[in-house]
Amino acid sequence: MRDCSYRLASYANADGAARAGIVVDDRLVDVEQGLAARDGDEGGSMRSVLAILEHWQEVGPRLQQLARAVRAATTLSATQALSEVKLLAPVMFPGTVFCAGANYKDHVKEMSQALNLPEEADAHAIGLKPWHFIKPSAPCIRETGARISLPRYSRCVDWEAEIALVIGRYCRDVSVTDALEHVAGLTIVNDLSARDHLKREKVPVDSPFRFDWVSQKCFEGALPMGPWICPLDDAGDIDSLGIKLWVNGELMQDSSSANVIFSFAEQVAHLSTRVTLRPGDLIATGTPAGCGAARGRYLRPGDRVRIWVERVGELHSEFAA
Repeated sequence: MRDCSYRLASYANADGAARAGIVVDDRLVDVEQGLAARDGDEGGSMRSVLAILEHWQEVGPRLQQLARAVRAATTLSATQALSEVKLLAPVMFPGTVFCAGANYKDHVKEMSQALNLPEEADAHAIGLKPWHFIKPSAPCIRETGARISLPRYSRCVDWEAEIALVIGRYCRDVSVTDALEHVAGLTIVNDLSARDHLKREKVPVDSPFRFDWVSQKCFEGALPMGPWICPLDDAGDIDSLGIKLWVNGELMQDSSSANVIFSFAEQVAHLSTRVTLRPGDLIATGTPAGCGAARGRYLRPGDRVRIWVERVGELHSEFAA
């Protein structure tokens, strides 16, 4: 990490309550206590990551200063060894979780071949806009290391490694040029999908009521998230971040954000024309090739999934019946 670098996290304190912390190297610093020790104030009551995101323009630079103070050993009373801390989902809980569909070139090509469909035209060339669906946050989000029960009604739960944007400023009708100014940072999600419940049986093919998004995308634990938030300023070139996923140590997805169809900025800008994006909202930006559906391999009880995103970190999950 660079000198001012840190990662913003939620963690469980001794009483099990969620608190905001920053990870500095191998230490975790409670934000409220750390700011109080460094600045002699109450840290602006920054007990939660959501509260921090609601004041991101003010608090973000203070967290950089706090990280420097920790490295200089001038603010140590509020630190703990990271190995002794239970991390929670970084944002508890996002107001809205938007998920991009079919947004990686390699994934679209892979799925078209698997389903014997013609190759799709270039989305920009034919005037398409980014396309998203929504997941509920509280039922779906799980922290890194969580043991997730597979839904009883599905036998085809698939993995989807994704880079997610965490909104840090209210935005409405923003331009592509200005869109990323409203993003606080990046995290990792696994957009789990029950592939055998995409369509409702006995509903006509051309019916607008054929698709069952709740059963396919919104079951309990359907969005592992974490381990923390990497501030956007620390993420480097977000247009070429590596992204990989392993199931039981076998590499399944291996790609880069260079393969997205609609850029991160385009997604933020488009969504802001539909709704006001709020601090703490999450945008999952799409998954690359390598999902289980293309190879007929789905998650089973006992499977362990690891997702790595360059400069962000790793998200771990275990699956149970």
